[in-house]
Amino acid sequence: MKKQARMLLDKGIDSLVLAVEHFNRPWDRGRKEAVLILLDRSFELALKAAIIHKGGKIREAYEKETIGFEKCVRKCLDDATVKFLSVDEGLTIQIINSLRDAAQHDVVELSEQELYLHSQAGVTLFRDVLERVFGEKLSDHVPERVLPVSPNPPPDLHAMISTDFEKIAQQLQPYSRDQVEAKAKLKALAIVESSLSGVRSQPSELEVNALAKKVKEGKNWQELFPGISTLRVSAEGEGINVAIRITRKDGDAVHIVPEGTPGATVLAVRKVDQLGFYSLGLHALAEKVDLSPPKTLAVVKELKLQESDDYFKDFKVDSQRFKRYSGKAVEKIKEELPKLDMDAVWEKQKPVGRRRR
Repeated sequence: MKKQARMLLDKGIDSLVLAVEHFNRPWDRGRKEAVLILLDRSFELALKAAIIHKGGKIREAYEKETIGFEKCVRKCLDDATVKFLSVDEGLTIQIINSLRDAAQHDVVELSEQELYLHSQAGVTLFRDVLERVFGEKLSDHVPERVLPVSPNPPPDLHAMISTDFEKIAQQLQPYSRDQVEAKAKLKALAIVESSLSGVRSQPSELEVNALAKKVKEGKNWQELFPGISTLRVSAEGEGINVAIRITRKDGDAVHIVPEGTPGATVLAVRKVDQLGFYSLGLHALAEKVDLSPPKTLAVVKELKLQESDDYFKDFKVDSQRFKRYSGKAVEKIKEELPKLDMDAVWEKQKPVGRRRR
């Protein structure tokens, strides 16, 4: 490993360990803010180490400073030379970064279960990246006991939010002394929601007050935070081997926001009509890429487009099945087509019956 990558990675591991240490401390002064800040720093340093390790650059020509956090995430998501993050992993990092931003520059209130969820998801992802990119195990650097510990881990993301939301509604009752705390909790949810919707901003006091008013009117959290409702949590293992990953529900579209979009995060989740998103059958796809349907199918198989939710979905309606492609499949084929030897692709992927003849 290059020396610069090694140094950055070691500092990233240091920050991760400090984040866990602060999480497990027996007192609360500055604890939640310290966890988020250190966890966020650990990812920035680890991503920069990974970019260098995979042959990329973390400093633009003639620039004095290295690239920022969001550009690191973008490179690791869609730069062909270094890509190693999935969209779901990018969302996990984005949520941590948005909460850190609020914790560092303003006041944000997370429940103990929320803090545990994001901390453990962060440690799990860091461990995954360390092994995937560098071929190293986190246990080679720190004792296996180093992980967030909670006596009351959340059983389910939506159940956790529902419980917190009920408490917020109670705290917002007239003459309650806890309204300020309730609004700080609403702000935390609004930060995650804005991060997922692709808008990088801290909610204003007016926006938080508007959310509080809707809670008093009886709105549920799914109506107020539709982006968060697209997320789910998967947990594996027990005790010291627990792993928590935040993912999106099947069919919810995630897109990478174009670089330079004012005030935008790297990733955004948006709920869409699935048949609207996967709008093309094979013949329509063939027309758009200017190939015959059989040759289009051969290219689809060669590029393994049917293995990705970004390009393909198999719908089942009663006893019938409908194979549909997205607009992204058109873009992908047009991008890759000039690089393909169509004669070789056709010989390899053509239907078996034609191969016999």
